[in-house]
Amino acid sequence: MAIIPSTGSNASCEAAIRRTPDDWHLTPEMILRAYSIGIFPMASRREDVSVHWVAPTMRGILPLAGFHVPRRLRRTVRSERFEVTCDRDFARVIDRCAAPRNGHPETWINAEITRVFIELHQLGHTHSIEVYREDRLVGGLYGLALGGAFFGESMFSTEPDASKVALVHLIARLRLGGFVLLDTQFVTDHLQQFGAHEVPASTYLQQLDSALQSRARFYSDLSPDALSSALGRVLTQSSTQTS
Repeated sequence: MAIIPSTGSNASCEAAIRRTPDDWHLTPEMILRAYSIGIFPMASRREDVSVHWVAPTMRGILPLAGFHVPRRLRRTVRSERFEVTCDRDFARVIDRCAAPRNGHPETWINAEITRVFIELHQLGHTHSIEVYREDRLVGGLYGLALGGAFFGESMFSTEPDASKVALVHLIARLRLGGFVLLDTQFVTDHLQQFGAHEVPASTYLQQLDSALQSRARFYSDLSPDALSSALGRVLTQSSTQTS
């Protein structure tokens, strides 16, 4: 399941779109500037050499304080079913997110987007959560951190609950690091169960501006005790909500 729909569209969300020339290459600086003003790149399909700059009129956000973890998922997170890591294999995660999947033969992540996000990872701006089972990568997600905002890009799963577990781990790290905005760009049925909703672009831009002024740190390396404590706070808070 992609944080941005893997088809690159959303029927409930009109967007301003501008196509780049085929010979125009993305740079890390260009991406950081674009996200800071509320726009992001998408391709029409994986083999497309150009990208579109997208500015949705309704923007998806996932409130960090109100993040809801269903009861069954809380049990899965607490179990030893999956091994979860951070920033261990960013390139592989984005490649799996870009791969066709059942019901979605096309994807919005092309080679140009993949290349520049790997560059951003090498510069410390983008991060991944990996989920393994028996040494197999079965789920994960990636996104970009800027100020106190985190922009969720895409997620994938080849086993039930794997991407959901990745999301819970992401929330724990974001809350620990002082992030105040999790931008999902669009809202899917999958994300609504966690509390994701849409806000008008004008409201989103106000929240983004405030988040960019905030100081936050993305913790890639956490001790087992620190991670357990951060996860425990997310799960305990969610247990007081209706499951």
